[in-house]
Amino acid sequence: MDVIAYTASPRTTLESKKDVGYIVPGTGDPDGLIPSAWYSGMDKSSLHNFLKQDIDVLLIAVPLTPATTHFLGAEELAILGKRNAFIVNIARGAILKQDDLISALKKPIKEGGLRGAALDVTDPEPLPKESELWDLENVVVTPHISGLGTHYVDRSFDILEKNLSNLETGKKLLNVVSRGKGY
Repeated sequence: MDVIAYTASPRTTLESKKDVGYIVPGTGDPDGLIPSAWYSGMDKSSLHNFLKQDIDVLLIAVPLTPATTHFLGAEELAILGKRNAFIVNIARGAILKQDDLISALKKPIKEGGLRGAALDVTDPEPLPKESELWDLENVVVTPHISGLGTHYVDRSFDILEKNLSNLETGKKLLNVVSRGKGY
């Protein structure tokens, strides 16, 4: 499983996959524990080098910013199609060019099509009734609920408790929003 700029949300998934032998490349880890390999950069060349790795499943978990809007289009999906990758998007729908995604999902596997996609987010959201995504057998669409795991509330309170302690002692806060960066 490969990850584009993951945050705490998919981290648990990655840890469990690494524990059972998956190689987990990615583009960021605040603690330096995961992934197994590093790739960084927002330019097309860096992105394409990352996507050319042996990717079976790509988990997208980046914030939507001007730099990440339509970050993955036909060119990137063609690279992923060479390995018939499966895409999981739990970030924002506009990170993928949805028409290009539909084309890559409709393309036969033998011709470099994607194996499938699990989309917790779409563009637009909610997904219109007439969208082709509803009719594709290799697509699962969920109603933007990926963040609501069984430990969500506990993790949220742990972060709140840690931040209150950090605030009181003058330490750096966790998960600070940067309006300048857009997330």
